[in-house]
Amino acid sequence: MGKDELEHKKFLEQQLEWCKEQDRILEEIEMKLYEMKKIAEYAFNHELTPHSTDRLNNQLKSEVHFLEKQLSYIVH
Repeated sequence: MGKDELEHKKFLEQQLEWCKEQDRILEEIEMKLYEMKKIAEYAFNHELTPHSTDRLNNQLKSEVHFLEKQLSYIVH
């Protein structure tokens, strides 16, 4: 394998790792959003006040926001 081929292979391996990391972050966001959906359904079925629902969701919202900041939209 030539030098150019090795460099290209390394580049593709780095891109694969980047994709795996982005996928992991998106999976975490999806789980948090699912939890938020469950809270919303519970609040609807049990007639919780918006204030109560907000209190339950605030931590999840914060975690989703933190995960969104970790996403990198730049592809090399």
